[in-house]
Amino acid sequence: MRVLILGGTGDAAELAARVSTIQGLETITSLAGRTREPSVPLGDLRVGGFGGVAGLASYLRVMQIDLLIDATHPFATQISFNAADAATEVGVPRLMLIRPPWEKVSGDRWIEVDSVEAAAASVANQAQRVFLTVGRQELATFAHLEKIWFLMRMIDPPSDDALVPLGVILCDRGPFTLNNERQILIHNKIDTIVSKNSGGDATKAKIIAARELGVKVVMVNRPAIPSGEQVADVDGALAWLFDQIIHNS
Repeated sequence: MRVLILGGTGDAAELAARVSTIQGLETITSLAGRTREPSVPLGDLRVGGFGGVAGLASYLRVMQIDLLIDATHPFATQISFNAADAATEVGVPRLMLIRPPWEKVSGDRWIEVDSVEAAAASVANQAQRVFLTVGRQELATFAHLEKIWFLMRMIDPPSDDALVPLGVILCDRGPFTLNNERQILIHNKIDTIVSKNSGGDATKAKIIAARELGVKVVMVNRPAIPSGEQVADVDGALAWLFDQIIHNS
């Protein structure tokens, strides 16, 4: 059976590695191509967009995909909705692998908002030194906040013509340790973190460090996702795969 994994996350890479050891399953991982040097998963790889619902549906047919697992980032909702429509059109079973969001606990100083634009409005006139961890594609939303200094962490640097807020760009890739995040907050005198609620362990340390140091966190809540069967971890996705194998044998 041929499995298409819509990837770009650590969970997707782990899933591809574990599926590659299962006899009778062939995996293809698809990456959007937004990261210049992505972590290359095991198995076959394709990079780039599909061309909307029609393009993805055509790919599923031409490549004779039997199963589709959407393991994209929780905020990459366009591809998730396209995958839902394309899988329905072609009749391919689809699963969403979605890691749980972070939950606010005692000691957290969260301000929860529903968009990056709302996050920018929230820090305006209420923060002086911000650790911005929402990705390079969102930088322009904060560029007008000229009274705030930003430490902007991302995997790849922004393009030369991008609108960038005042501050420093830090290119780095998780997972990050608690000590690393604690030192960043202290050394840069950060009073506010802006983060998407991505969930998972790779970048959770900044949330724990903020709690320890009393730093505010403007947390962008996740957008809506399409309906459909979902699991929270790689083990759950593997169990679904085995069920599909048994069902189709």
